[in-house]
Amino acid sequence: MGIRRPGATIIAAATIAAMTAIATPLPAQDDESLPFPEGWQIRFDRDGASRDDLYLVTMPPGMHITTGPALIAWHPDSVATGDYRIESETFLFDPGNRREAFGFFVGGADLQGSGQRYSYFLLREGGQFLVKTRDGDGTATIQDWTSHPAVNSYATRDEGAATAKNVLALEAIGDELRFFVNGEEVWSGSRNGRATEGIFGLRVNHGLNLHVTTIMRSDR
Repeated sequence: MGIRRPGATIIAAATIAAMTAIATPLPAQDDESLPFPEGWQIRFDRDGASRDDLYLVTMPPGMHITTGPALIAWHPDSVATGDYRIESETFLFDPGNRREAFGFFVGGADLQGSGQRYSYFLLREGGQFLVKTRDGDGTATIQDWTSHPAVNSYATRDEGAATAKNVLALEAIGDELRFFVNGEEVWSGSRNGRATEGIFGLRVNHGLNLHVTTIMRSDR
């Protein structure tokens, strides 16, 4: 699922040939013929959570995710170090009354162990974003939930659309981090002391239905 060549883009989704724009992705279907994304790994926030409560499949272009418990998902070949840009295109289906978060993480290390560590950048329904870090069982808030007009909500989606589309991006250049939503910078901060070197992947909280067409790295 991850493709890595020196100086090239890493695409951690379905097939490069299938990475085309879609106006309205299909909702998840109970189709056992759709495969779990090859090589991908997951970790639930809650001990004892079951994969039976997760629908995560390759559905070109990209992957479809319907969560029970909150989790992170990644391909071990998806690594970002030095100066880089991470970008992910996500379509949110009807969240009902839930305002659960979704987005991506960077700087992942020991992701299946007790010392798991990463920084994460999230959106939620209502037009808000968040920046946090995790170190073991603890988390620290860098930027608490903040409203920004660049974040698209399902409630204010285009007429006739089945989803709300958001493109999230992070640029890590030198000592600076810059977080973008739909091409507009919403946050910037120092890279010092934060997890930014390592595996990158998806973070999805509980009870969400998403289609992720891409999560990719490009060098800067």
